[in-house]
Amino acid sequence: MMSRHSGNELSELDHIRQSLEDLIGTPIGSRLMRREYGTQVANLLDQPTSEALYLKCYSTIYSAILRWEPRIQISQLYISEVNQGQTVLNLEGTIVQSGQSLNMNIPLLVGALT
Repeated sequence: MMSRHSGNELSELDHIRQSLEDLIGTPIGSRLMRREYGTQVANLLDQPTSEALYLKCYSTIYSAILRWEPRIQISQLYISEVNQGQTVLNLEGTIVQSGQSLNMNIPLLVGALT
């Protein structure tokens, strides 16, 4: 498991984080050989920030993780707003193979600034 930025070896937890960031940040349809890979998060960028927007984000992210990241089992997803227009995906779950708890905060760029 290797860092895509430095080429250094990553721990399993860091590799899962890297994979989730890639999965969430990849628009569906943008991968040539895997058109279904990714999420609809990029399509939600210009919508006004609202509870409905967060529900759409949860849905597309949860579905993508279930399909493309079998190493984790999600117990909770929620989005918190750090500052206006800056949101963080909070993910809690378990690493399937080891049973280790998982708690990650992944920055998201969704919603229009209002």
